[in-house]
Amino acid sequence: MEDHRQVTVRIDGMSCASCVGRVEKALAKVPGVEETAVNLVTGSARLRLADGSLPEVISTLEQTGYPARTV
Repeated sequence: MEDHRQVTVRIDGMSCASCVGRVEKALAKVPGVEETAVNLVTGSARLRLADGSLPEVISTLEQTGYPARTV
């Protein structure tokens, strides 16, 4: 059985609803991402992840054009 955890990620560069959509779409493709809640106002996303998937989340966001880091 996999362990899951809640993580908040700060995402730089989001400026509109289209940005949020791109981030959500990119995160949906990352294995291990169970749930996402992206917030434009705070520039962050709350994620429910399988353990070990956080590095891939950060990498995917950066490749999509949105620098990210954990909070």
